[in-house]
Amino acid sequence: MNSIIFFTFSFIRLTKLFELEKVIKLLKQKRLNSRKLRPLGETMFGWRGRIGLIVPSSNTTMEMEFHSMLPEGVSLHVSRMPLKNVTEEELLKMTSYAIEAAKLLSDAGVEIIAFGCTSGSFIGGKDFERELEMKIEDEVNIETFTTSTAVLEALSVLDIQTVLVVTPYIEEINQREKEFLEANGFDVLDIKGLNIQDNLEIGKLEPYVAYRLAKATFTGDADGIFISCTNFRTFEIIEKLERDLGVPVVTSNQATLWMALREIDVRDPLPLGKLLREY
Repeated sequence: MNSIIFFTFSFIRLTKLFELEKVIKLLKQKRLNSRKLRPLGETMFGWRGRIGLIVPSSNTTMEMEFHSMLPEGVSLHVSRMPLKNVTEEELLKMTSYAIEAAKLLSDAGVEIIAFGCTSGSFIGGKDFERELEMKIEDEVNIETFTTSTAVLEALSVLDIQTVLVVTPYIEEINQREKEFLEANGFDVLDIKGLNIQDNLEIGKLEPYVAYRLAKATFTGDADGIFISCTNFRTFEIIEKLERDLGVPVVTSNQATLWMALREIDVRDPLPLGKLLREY
């Protein structure tokens, strides 16, 4: 009798195990089939567009800020140029590596290339940024723009004629930036910097530093504020600063992301101030 009961229980267990295996196999097959039937766009990174970004080797901010705000379906692909200190000599030397960095990005099939360094694209004076863009485009045949180009366009779109500028830069770089903006038709009421040369140190600054510096520099005479440097963290404070001061705010990374997205025809509104909410 006991042997019959044991055999019966064993048979039931084997039957259940066999049925369980069938269920697992069926679920796996369904999952496999669903993958096969899913449209390519839902499985491929960058199905709405691929952005190529060139940054200084010591930049620890721009890439991260972009990733924090990229719309669904947009991918970011990054290449680097050597830079440790934000000085005129090192910036000019860094730009000589831009073409090689762009060639690497072209291998990823990017649709737009952003040269992500503000000072590196204005350091040569008026039209230096355009010359840099054309050199890259001629080599890789991919549309290219610089952060300085994006900033000029953002200031124009927002009707900021008189601007207050805050930066982490040393005074020499601040003066180059002031000259660049004025040569492009903007009135720089004031420019204040933190006198930091080491780019890694700039990347360590908390967002509140940019907020407090901008607020301390602001006067009611300015149409808006520009916070310069792609390694200066700002995304968390743009909306707050615009609310508190009542004027539009442009930052290097915000303007660059805005232009990159518009160039690939992605127009999702993002919580990065008036520029990305309305334009």
